[in-house]
Amino acid sequence: MTRDLFLAIDVGTGSCRAALVDAEGRIHAIAHREHEQIVPRHGWSEQRPADWWEGTVQSIRAVLARVTDAAARTAAICACGQMHGAVLVDSSGRLTRDTAPLWNDKRSVPQVKAFAESVHLAQAVQLTGNAPTPAWPAFKLAWLMEQDASAVERAAHILMPKDWINLNLTGIAAQDVTEASLSFLMDRHSRDWSPRMVDMTGIPGRLLPRLRQPSEILGPLIGAAAQMLGLPAGVPVLAGAGDYPMALLGSGALAPGTGSDVTGTSTIVTLIQPEPVIAEGVSNVLSAAGAWGSFTLLDAGGDAVRWARRAFHDNALSFADVDAAASRSVPGANALFFLPYLSGERFGAHRNSRAHFIGLTAGHGLPDLHRAVLEGVAFSVRRELDRLQGGHGRPARIIAASGGAKSRLWLGIKAAMYRTPYVIAAEAECGVIGAGILMAVATGAAHDLAGATARMVRFTDEIEPDPAAADRYDRMMPIYADAYRAMQPFYDRLDSIAG
Repeated sequence: MTRDLFLAIDVGTGSCRAALVDAEGRIHAIAHREHEQIVPRHGWSEQRPADWWEGTVQSIRAVLARVTDAAARTAAICACGQMHGAVLVDSSGRLTRDTAPLWNDKRSVPQVKAFAESVHLAQAVQLTGNAPTPAWPAFKLAWLMEQDASAVERAAHILMPKDWINLNLTGIAAQDVTEASLSFLMDRHSRDWSPRMVDMTGIPGRLLPRLRQPSEILGPLIGAAAQMLGLPAGVPVLAGAGDYPMALLGSGALAPGTGSDVTGTSTIVTLIQPEPVIAEGVSNVLSAAGAWGSFTLLDAGGDAVRWARRAFHDNALSFADVDAAASRSVPGANALFFLPYLSGERFGAHRNSRAHFIGLTAGHGLPDLHRAVLEGVAFSVRRELDRLQGGHGRPARIIAASGGAKSRLWLGIKAAMYRTPYVIAAEAECGVIGAGILMAVATGAAHDLAGATARMVRFTDEIEPDPAAADRYDRMMPIYADAYRAMQPFYDRLDSIAG
């Protein structure tokens, strides 16, 4: 029987998913099993790796049952997953700690603060391409060394969530370069673990497994796992990648000159670059295609639209209704500005910043307010774009994904705001498609990543910048920037009142 299907696994924060995709980028079936976050105290977030494996087994068995002869047709397996979760295993592959701190766990703030005040900070940023943050596994491991030393002492490896799944599939402990690029332990020049960063952070170098390329075949599916999953033993298992760098590949963000806009609750804007961009507020990740993605994460995004829907309409209107209301205004919302920092900011000196309407008059109505909210998020991104570009200029196009891609009005605002065309990925499951692309290349179903991407990634629409709106936003941007700076002295004072 022809092996014409690829099995993709996605270890998410909310669920484990499995999908079957073919070499044309068509998803034949997808299934998921949910799992919970454990929050022992404020700011902590962890999960049980055993739950990820159980969810993976259940979702794979479910998806195989939905497609005729799926097990016999499976050509390869590739996983992606939530990044930064620190999984400790011993030399036999057993967990030395039942739970793993997740990407959004903040318990390592003291370790980050101590490192940021060290004499090595500038050198570390140059080596890794990233500034210290509680998300990075280096600091999660530093916390574990202080607070759960026994688990670290008994461990042979630190793995990421999808690597734990790979270990169960193949019996091999490994990490890939995309995950390592955001570990604060990888040398961005050599794309291998950095002995200097190991020394600086005090992390035991013995815990760092061999780094693999995402498309590399890690090993064959072992018999015990095959029996549990209902698959034949020996199916090749790829090293895979983190979910975000995998989704960059699966959305078609392959080469320099391409951008990615993932707007869900927050906004992640990524520009594919030939080299990392070293600048304040910019992080750098290796994509699953091997290119650098320079990105900034803004808490302002779909959450601002959600707030406006709740605050102005008590959620009585749909998001489509709110979008239609905003469309009845004009570019610039009749000179109304909205600073969208409803939840503060993740980076920079003013993490307690707040949201504001500026320029409100008796002549403004709800359509103006709704449009100003959409434009405010776009202004907040444009404020970061110059640093994010690293001197390379605007990308040739930006690929939109996630919930924000559903609003053509919002994409038109962004295209004009950045003077850059926007295209929409036809398949929202970009991580699944990215894994399929890697498997197509690894198994010889495609010659290379560029060819596989061209065949498997499709776009539904392209939105060109409106010149008149772009001119309007160019005139407004300096006012937005001045308003942003002018409001900063008020934040601490507002906090004192709120407190």
